[in-house]
Amino acid sequence: MPQSQPPSFAPRRRNPRAGPLQLPAEGRQGDPPRWPLPGRQTGAERECWAQLWHTPQAVAWERLGWSHEVARYCRLLVKASLPKAVPAVHGQCTALADRLGLTPKAMRMLLWTVVADEVTEQREAPAADRGRLRAVE
Repeated sequence: MPQSQPPSFAPRRRNPRAGPLQLPAEGRQGDPPRWPLPGRQTGAERECWAQLWHTPQAVAWERLGWSHEVARYCRLLVKASLPKAVPAVHGQCTALADRLGLTPKAMRMLLWTVVADEVTEQREAPAADRGRLRAVE
């Protein structure tokens, strides 16, 4: 009789996660991508779009190709900020913010962390803060 393998205590997942993703604290550099939604972009949407694409999360969005979802969030956020916004818009806005990793809880669930670039911080720190190094003779 063939002997079966014992069950694994670390089974492989059907939908494995990609693992933790470290995002730069300085955010995404460069100009925002082109507006992907049909119709004209309002001034408020343009300003929101530019701000969102300079966040640390924007680095992940760019890698994942989520510009359309970010544009939808941007449009909803502008609508939600209007005085007579329907409560359903607020709920949709909150749900999209979570999916895009814009809340601490969402970042934890997506396994995203914001990390500082220590080399750049040291380079930009004044010489007095770095401590003085002396050549040993």
